[in-house]
Amino acid sequence: MGFKMGIVGLPNVGKSTLFNALTRTAAAQAANFPFCTIEPNVGDVAVPDARLDKLAAIAGSKQTIPTRMTFVDIAGLVKGASKGEGLGNQFLANIRECDAIAHVLRCFEDDDITHVEGRVDPVSDAEVIETELMLSDLESIEKRLANLHRKVRGGDKDAGQQVRLLEAAQKVLEEGKPARTVDVDPEDAKAWRMLQLLTTKPVLYVCNVEEEASATGNAQSERVRVMAEAEGNSAVVISARIEEEISQLDLEEAEMFLSEMGLEEAGLDRLIRAGYALLHLQTYFTVGPKEARAWTIPAGTSAPKAAGVIHGDFERGFIRAETIGYDDFVTLGGEQPAKEAGKMRAEGKTYTVKDGDVLHFLFNT
Repeated sequence: MGFKMGIVGLPNVGKSTLFNALTRTAAAQAANFPFCTIEPNVGDVAVPDARLDKLAAIAGSKQTIPTRMTFVDIAGLVKGASKGEGLGNQFLANIRECDAIAHVLRCFEDDDITHVEGRVDPVSDAEVIETELMLSDLESIEKRLANLHRKVRGGDKDAGQQVRLLEAAQKVLEEGKPARTVDVDPEDAKAWRMLQLLTTKPVLYVCNVEEEASATGNAQSERVRVMAEAEGNSAVVISARIEEEISQLDLEEAEMFLSEMGLEEAGLDRLIRAGYALLHLQTYFTVGPKEARAWTIPAGTSAPKAAGVIHGDFERGFIRAETIGYDDFVTLGGEQPAKEAGKMRAEGKTYTVKDGDVLHFLFNT
């Protein structure tokens, strides 16, 4: 399992430049005018994980297969998008299909690049987008409630649950707060997700700064960090221009370039790590002579559910998981030495998979 992150923001904040760099393609047209992205561009990228390469080296795996992450470059929203301004509801629908939202915020000054609002103010930009998403949710809720109330009168229990949840969301939205601030009971969690409200999506603020501020950020990105902290969201600092340059280099050149810029890692790595934390995701591995492979699962996933990520038959016929912790696998030098040292465990259906577990599943066909 990977996940899909929608890249949103006002026009000309660097969304398409960042998308091009992250996916190492020129699929998204980066241009200095609003709505240069007409259809949402989708890019599937490998998630970098040094642990996978180390496991493959120890096991002598012929192939390494990383887990994947999908970025969706969604066209620039503007004030009034919820009412059809700009390219409007078409793009609000694209956001609905994503697991999380990356708000790209312009935190750099450049007289050659027009700002749609005529000034650089990332906090205000974030508020514009959040407002449009909230207005869209309110409109959607009002339409859905009218239909659901009729079903409730007909005795539909599921409709009653939906009405209760939608009315809770409506209440906070009318107070000027996003729907993700609603305190949802665990038994309502699945129904809540099925509502697909835009403002329930987790938010990651991406501060696009000038090259000189890529390592430390600047005053504008600090304002965003404070805002994100107050909201319970997170923020990362990235220079889209630097990421674009890195995407054109080979591995050795990229490492040298990053070192010269005072950066320990590429922005892609920081963005993915922040995205994983945002969605409470983790990675487990399957390792053998043929391939070493990474798999993404939500934190708290049971062994049978983790097996099902590989194939549904693995979950349906699950018997047990032979499990070695990543550190034990690496320290002891592989599966057999770990087994001889008593570090391979047989785990059953109730086992909760841990980040970095090296797993082998036994199942009935």
